[in-house]
Amino acid sequence: MTAPTDNLRINGERLWDSLMEMAKIGPGVRGGNNRQTLTDADAEGRALFQSWCEAAGMTMGVDRMGTMFATRPGTDPDALPVYVGSHLDTQPTGGKFDGVLGVLGALELVRTLNDLGVRTKHPIVVTNWANEEGARFAPAMLASGVFAGQLTLDYAYGRKDPEGKTYGEELKRIGWLGDEEVGARKMHAYFEYHIEQGPILEAEQKSIGVVTHCQGLWWLEVTLTGKEAHTGSTPMAMRVNAGLAMARIIERVQAIAMENQPGAVGGVGQVYFSPNSRNVLPGKVVFTIDIRSPDREKLDGMRAVIEAEAPLIAAELGVGCSIEPVGHFDPVTFDPALVGRVRSAAERLGYSHMDIISGAGHDACWAAKVAPATMVMCPCVDGLSHNEDEAITPEWAAAGADVLLHAVLETAEIVG
Repeated sequence: MTAPTDNLRINGERLWDSLMEMAKIGPGVRGGNNRQTLTDADAEGRALFQSWCEAAGMTMGVDRMGTMFATRPGTDPDALPVYVGSHLDTQPTGGKFDGVLGVLGALELVRTLNDLGVRTKHPIVVTNWANEEGARFAPAMLASGVFAGQLTLDYAYGRKDPEGKTYGEELKRIGWLGDEEVGARKMHAYFEYHIEQGPILEAEQKSIGVVTHCQGLWWLEVTLTGKEAHTGSTPMAMRVNAGLAMARIIERVQAIAMENQPGAVGGVGQVYFSPNSRNVLPGKVVFTIDIRSPDREKLDGMRAVIEAEAPLIAAELGVGCSIEPVGHFDPVTFDPALVGRVRSAAERLGYSHMDIISGAGHDACWAAKVAPATMVMCPCVDGLSHNEDEAITPEWAAAGADVLLHAVLETAEIVG
């Protein structure tokens, strides 16, 4: 027998329109977005999101990290809320959907419940976590890390962007410093909807990714100190070339990741040269190594090898080397009961699906430290993300939001 709720669907057109409206704020250079955390564009996106939440009858709370919590009341005042969300901040050359789909998908969930007059025992809280990306202020998932007690508020406030501006100063400047104690809220469960950021779902022709685990990661910031010198007039044998040391270390990172196959990745995506002149060998190079694996032993082993070998590689060239961990979380196993609800929702709705391990980090990784948590994923074209060409289809967006709706409703408990 079909339950009355089995036919519930979100409004896919409304969800897509909201995604496109948010994408107008902080436009990129070729169709994506540059809405980095705690910028004026971020403040504008937050204000739009708040207006939508209030129009949907929700009340807004903001904590001291700038995370936004929009609450739809439940019928039981003593029932802990079900949290659903992701992030609105983007990479410097980000797409329209990374993070944003999860926040606006959660908002659409509430709008759909309002349209249908559906009430739940547990409140539902739509969440916009601050500084998930970590592009401006490392590490990533900063606000959710403080929420979960893994990072301190003072540490977070002191994080600096490349211009030396601190997180605490910028949070005040844009007017989104809340008064709630970070982490004081208690969760019944946490759901996050996200694009895959990889090619597996599209290649396997699956509409839904049932996320069972999330890879752990280490971000290792390497500082190499050489000697600034003219590139044309300094003999090759007399150079103290920090750039060459970086190149050799990056090559070794590649080899270490390959030596740990399957289930390991490593690379470098951020580099700062000083003085960054065409004809001057760098006196200082700062870059971040990103290594990931769902296997904690493998992950920590890769870190140990890099930290042992990188200084030796630099020393061979007379270059100084220091390494500072600037981001970390252990591999995460998501709550089996919630994972089962996502899987059964996809089956009931007739969407093709598969179990998947998230290759990227998400706020759900920290939320899983304090409450049962899981994720839903939809495909993205060619697996492309952190890129302005990031793309999904309206049908993919709606399918994942439908699954999210049903899994959340089962957890929040429909009344009547």
